[in-house]
Amino acid sequence: MRILVVGAGATGGYFGARLLQHGRDVTFLVRERRAAQLAQHGLSIRSATGDVDLPPPATVLASELNAPYDLIILSCKSYGLAQAMADIAPAVGSQSVILPLLNGMRQLDLLDQRFGAEHVLGGLCFIAATLDGQGVVRHLNDSHGMTFGERDGSLSARMQQISTILVDAGFDARPSQTILQDMWDKWIFLASLAGMTCLMRGSVGEIVAAPGGEAAVLAMLEECCGIAERSGHPPSEVTLQRARRILTEAGSSLTASMLRDLQHGHPIEADHVIGDMLQRAAGQLAASAVLPLVYAHLKVYEGGLKDARVLQA
Repeated sequence: MRILVVGAGATGGYFGARLLQHGRDVTFLVRERRAAQLAQHGLSIRSATGDVDLPPPATVLASELNAPYDLIILSCKSYGLAQAMADIAPAVGSQSVILPLLNGMRQLDLLDQRFGAEHVLGGLCFIAATLDGQGVVRHLNDSHGMTFGERDGSLSARMQQISTILVDAGFDARPSQTILQDMWDKWIFLASLAGMTCLMRGSVGEIVAAPGGEAAVLAMLEECCGIAERSGHPPSEVTLQRARRILTEAGSSLTASMLRDLQHGHPIEADHVIGDMLQRAAGQLAASAVLPLVYAHLKVYEGGLKDARVLQA
């Protein structure tokens, strides 16, 4: 199976490198600068689960794509999705399958519109990683999971084939017959974590230690759960209890990657993670809801970021 991994940054670089390490046929779709970096230094991971130093992997530029791939793993940020869809178009053939690992749900609608729902699996990943200045993937903890499945829950022939390729490849790969619920469960948690750590500019432990902090976090979580329920994907009580526990853990240093991006002046996924959740609320939130405040806060940041770039230009 020919695999195209879109991007060789923290997420794509990690999972792609593990696949290569275990003998899979992987090519990375990258920009010229990253292609040159990989050609010179190869692809490396530093991780508590095992370091990897690979020779220069196969790479391709968007302008060079001229044949379909069997599996296309989409690991870009949401603000790069439009460009990524344009880039991969020549690689999507009649039998190609796209596995998006983006947060939220909106990517499914956009990919369906562009390529047809029959080409798009559901998918998500759990990993904390970053790309350092030398292009090395730094895995920040021991979590490295990827969940994927047919959106109708079927165990199709292609799912069985993809499972064979992804399972036992150096990370926790989990085929799922409930992938849409899995994606909603992650989105509920992530929107709550990202929204509140960005709004409060602090870790979970710092937020819950502040007066009213724990109540605000739980209110955000309940709002997101209500939206999921009205959308037909209520979280189970086990899922909800786990989210509450993690989001209210005293002394926890946990933050969202969105906060780290915000603190470094980088683009953020405000519209995809928070804005789309708010849109799906369809005006049914209470006047005291936290979610609109969180979204307004993030959009003010994005406006300032845009103004700063104009001034720099």
